[in-house]
Amino acid sequence: MATSSAARTPLEPLPGGTEESELRDRDEAVKAAWHALISAKVASWNALERELGESHGLGVSDFEVLERLAESEERKFRAQDLAEAVHLSQSALSRLVDRLARHGLVERCGCEGDRRGVYVVLTEAGERRHTEAVPTHRGILARMLPPSMLTTANNRLG
Repeated sequence: MATSSAARTPLEPLPGGTEESELRDRDEAVKAAWHALISAKVASWNALERELGESHGLGVSDFEVLERLAESEERKFRAQDLAEAVHLSQSALSRLVDRLARHGLVERCGCEGDRRGVYVVLTEAGERRHTEAVPTHRGILARMLPPSMLTTANNRLG
């Protein structure tokens, strides 16, 4: 029975009689790419935490929440959808939103159609802080991410 590439296990030979050494080479390339990705992520994250914190009083997750809100049409997001979008648990997002709200960067408001639902809304102060932090964020990423990653992203946009 033929196996599709999607159903093939990592150790299963590739079609066409691929040799064991070719599989090892592929696995080494995958492992090297994974290590490069993780290294770029950690280096970028650390630089973002340091520079966004020093220059704008924001952490990476703070910035990500402000970014999602700023990009949304109505400058608001349903809390559970926002948690998913920024890859945080609902409790972690709740603590983060509490902190941002104390600084006047976001507000909570109820959902009109669902009394249990909550929206997180970007305030004018939050929009200003986000706008001020964007050049720092983009500059760090342009400096820290591998050029091949930026080229791939540009090719998708163009």
